[in-house]
Amino acid sequence: MGNALRFLYSNCCKPTAAGDSDSLGPHGVSSATVGVSALAHDLFHFENTSQVPEGLSKHVKSSKKAQANWYRKLVDAWKEAKPPPRTPEEAARLVIQTLKRHQKADVEGLLTFYGLPLPHTLVEVVAQPPTSLPHGVQYEMHTLPVDAKAVADGDTVTVYVSTADPRESSTVPANIHAAAVRRSEARSRRNYEEADALHKQIIDAGYRMLSFQNEEVLAKKYRIRLRGIDAPESAMPYGKEAKMELTKVLQGKSLRVLIYGEDRYGRCVGDIYCNGIFVQELMLKKGLAWHYSAYDKRPELETWEKEARAKRVGLWASKNPEKPWDWRKDRREAN
Repeated sequence: MGNALRFLYSNCCKPTAAGDSDSLGPHGVSSATVGVSALAHDLFHFENTSQVPEGLSKHVKSSKKAQANWYRKLVDAWKEAKPPPRTPEEAARLVIQTLKRHQKADVEGLLTFYGLPLPHTLVEVVAQPPTSLPHGVQYEMHTLPVDAKAVADGDTVTVYVSTADPRESSTVPANIHAAAVRRSEARSRRNYEEADALHKQIIDAGYRMLSFQNEEVLAKKYRIRLRGIDAPESAMPYGKEAKMELTKVLQGKSLRVLIYGEDRYGRCVGDIYCNGIFVQELMLKKGLAWHYSAYDKRPELETWEKEARAKRVGLWASKNPEKPWDWRKDRREAN
């Protein structure tokens, strides 16, 4: 078996304790491993035993012989994939592509068995990061990796930019530079009380000391409002799902952000690109945001929303979902 499958089997699919039986997924492993690791576990098991997982027949109509043929093909496809699937979307695409000639119901049943995305929910992101700054961009920033806790909801994230960045270096107040140096000295003396007090001074000024590549980095804080979309508020249907999706996309990643201005709350309004993906496109196509047409007239955003509506994915599973700007207005008026 390929190293990718062996790694996932040994690290993600360890046997579940008997006391955890309530959290088992339909294929008999912990619900925390449903998805990529569970599929890898079963492919590893199949290559060693030629046995398909128990319970699969409850989700598909084909015979055990046909199921074995699927797994044989999936084992080969997984080995040949470079790189191997790492996300539920990648694993789902491998299954769909490998079994595309088989019955749709069986393919969807197999995906459901592993908790993987169904074909109609998969998103193809097509927009490419611009090679030059588009009209209206005031400046561009490249952030340090994003912390999961920095994602406030489906359209707002807090980011940090190193003050070593040429645009930032000339604007750092002298007292903040001095506080960063003094904090480092205090930490070397193990005077953590003084170091914490200095860090509070740095934070209050809109900066923070962050660990990056085994070094302490002084970074400037920015709150980013994703331009052109409006995600459900946290208390609305699909609000939690929108936040989770944005967190999954951004967590641990360094971002390219094109800033167009500020909103009335002092947030920078910008387009975010993450590993070559235009984040607003992804959120719209997954049905986790509206095109905020009152503030952004880009036709492609309107098209991406219409695609999600037509597929009835995400919040569009409801016939008439409440718009977040109406939701906010109603609550302001109620107060």
